[in-house]
Amino acid sequence: MSIPRGPLLLALGVTLFFDLLRVFLPSLITLFGRAGETPPELMGLYAAVWFVLPFLAVLLRPRWALLGGAVLLVVARLLLQAGVGQLYVASAGVTAALVFLYGCARTMPRAWVAPGIMGGLALSFVVHFLLDGVDLVWRDGPLPWLAGVAVCAAFLALTWLYRPAPGEPAPWSVWLLAGPVMLLAGMSATGQRPSGSPELEWLFTAPVVMALVFAPYQATRPPRSAWSAIGFAALLLAGFLHPVFLVIGASALLAVPGRTARRPGAAMLSGGLIFFAGLFLYYAAYDLNLGFPNVLVPAVVAVTIAGVSLSGYFRNPPPRYDLGAIWPVFAVAAAVALLVSATTFQTAPAASAKQGGTLRLIAYNIRMGFGLDGRLSLDRIAAWAAAQRPDVVLLSEVDRGWLLNGGHDDLSRIARPLGMRYYFAPAADPLWGDAILTNLPTKSLNSTPLGRHDYPTGAQAQTMVVEVGGRELAIVNTHLQAPAGQAPEVAELAELAGKLIAQGRPVVLAGDLNLRPGDPGMRVLEQAGLSDPLIAKGDPPTSPADAPKERIDHVLTSANVILDAVAVPSLDYSDHLPVVADLRITDASR
Repeated sequence: MSIPRGPLLLALGVTLFFDLLRVFLPSLITLFGRAGETPPELMGLYAAVWFVLPFLAVLLRPRWALLGGAVLLVVARLLLQAGVGQLYVASAGVTAALVFLYGCARTMPRAWVAPGIMGGLALSFVVHFLLDGVDLVWRDGPLPWLAGVAVCAAFLALTWLYRPAPGEPAPWSVWLLAGPVMLLAGMSATGQRPSGSPELEWLFTAPVVMALVFAPYQATRPPRSAWSAIGFAALLLAGFLHPVFLVIGASALLAVPGRTARRPGAAMLSGGLIFFAGLFLYYAAYDLNLGFPNVLVPAVVAVTIAGVSLSGYFRNPPPRYDLGAIWPVFAVAAAVALLVSATTFQTAPAASAKQGGTLRLIAYNIRMGFGLDGRLSLDRIAAWAAAQRPDVVLLSEVDRGWLLNGGHDDLSRIARPLGMRYYFAPAADPLWGDAILTNLPTKSLNSTPLGRHDYPTGAQAQTMVVEVGGRELAIVNTHLQAPAGQAPEVAELAELAGKLIAQGRPVVLAGDLNLRPGDPGMRVLEQAGLSDPLIAKGDPPTSPADAPKERIDHVLTSANVILDAVAVPSLDYSDHLPVVADLRITDASR
């Protein structure tokens, strides 16, 4: 069995495209937008420019578009590995990747397109899983450089050696659907996490990896009957249940659409615009009230893929490009899934009782794990936190797989070096929220929605009762999202804290409250029985991290919790500074 160079070239191009996307998208938020300081409309306009510029490729000969796009794509990828001009280099690299794909659309025969696109998605996300979600571009040292250079060299060599092969050109609808398929695959591949213990993570990753490895093979064997085509469409539409269904359905349906091959390059660029529009609408819903739930976006995209594919199928049943028997592919898929599971598996540490009535607590808004320089800082956060030897870590703005932020599971990546159990509390959606990490014995745990109150993201209050020196301590971890008009959220939070205090337990409420010590909301919390002991310790500012001027990150305590010491170290791992508090539980009220 031999694989032509064309599908390999296209697969590497799609892989490099996603390498750049996983830098471009979070850079758009953290560097251009500074995580909320820039209107989302302006960020969307900036991003749209780089998806519109590739339409200038229609002025080039197809061969020159393919060669020029490939060279610029490689230059951008290597510059990002060097940490040069992250935002603008990644932006230009996305444009270069789309120009390269335009050249592919104008020169590649039909049989190569679907397996090449699905092969690129498979390679990109399988490697992403093997690297535990931290791509090579975020890693320092010679080995990431060596691997990156090797991939880029292979890509350039295939580009130079590539010559269009005879055969029926791909229909325009195949290339139009490439963007929507990549959008759904990108959002879903890292977009679901098990709600239970970390030991169950393999139940998510292993089936997804097997489906991805099968995807390019399945793309060479589109359905041969109407009922099987409808069955694959049903699998695609069931993708919200598990990414496996989406990947299987998409890989089959992408190879289906009809025979008309007019303007495949323009169709590919239009598919890129659909990719951008769907991505922007879905994630903008967390900052803007769009008037409809954002879950409609992937649903509409999936229905569009199914509709275009089925309409093409019934007009012209597709040909096959057979890669051979299925059993070798199955063996490879199982082996890769086993390898990914082995490299990412982690067990939850056992609970560990603490003697005495003292504990060290860290409260940190980690901004999805991206530092002030825009680079992924999860490992730096974990190493710093581990050096503090905390008993409890409270995290805000925890992302567990948004494509917008690169598809990282912040929580498991930070918890592993700390050797701590983690407990996630969704706020915006099942992948975005707050978390508590601790090995203290846990008596109870729950999350209370605080209500959106016209703010799309919403907030929650994660409450955990732990045992410290034989006594129970209630910890409330929260992130109040809206600095203005958040009175309803503060009132709900104060009511929750008041109930815990009335039960006779010591209480600590901490997190990014987006409140200053003198704000009216703080008085509401004080009336519930909480105090702000950091004022007596110098009232250290926590935001913004590069020039802190105000304290909006807090550790509030009830009457029988004493703050012995506090530190707010100057770190550039987020746009907030962490608060490290040494607390002591007493029997007497202050």
